Amino acid sequence: MRAKRIACYLANDGEIDPAQLMDTAFKSGKQCFLPVLHPLQANQLCFIEYTPRTKLVPNKFGILEPAFNNTHIAPTWSLDVIFMPLVGFDRQGNRMGMGGGYYDRTLAFMSGERKPKPKLVGLAHSCQELAIIAHQSWDIPLHLIVTDREIICAKQK
Repeated sequence: MRAKRIACYLANDGEIDPAQLMDTAFKSGKQCFLPVLHPLQANQLCFIEYTPRTKLVPNKFGILEPAFNNTHIAPTWSLDVIFMPLVGFDRQGNRMGMGGGYYDRTLAFMSGERKPKPKLVGLAHSCQELAIIAHQSWDIPLHLIVTDREIICAKQK
């Protein structure tokens, strides 16, 4: 409720669709941002402001994203919450994405500590839960996981 700057994503390939979440955010006067493949920093994302009128273009993976615009970039640390799609997750906050490592590289500044901002929230179907996911030192854990059945507060070991 207190978040003012929210990053979401446009659902692709069976991911949980956060469209209703973004609609509620717009109606509440919050700013929304979408991930965009960074054109200057290899294999990283940047977050571009998004409104229902934003022009979308397909990226190299065919996923729609806002056209890159320097004047609408939000520094990642300035976001209050980032909602991320998941392929798999465990209750320790470890996540599996699509395998590109884009979120981990983009969020590397959070490595080693659980900074208060941004809060990292994974969205997944409950059937995507795994008992444990092996993680690497560069993996950035989630704070929360929201499924169709529950909200899980990640318990880091």
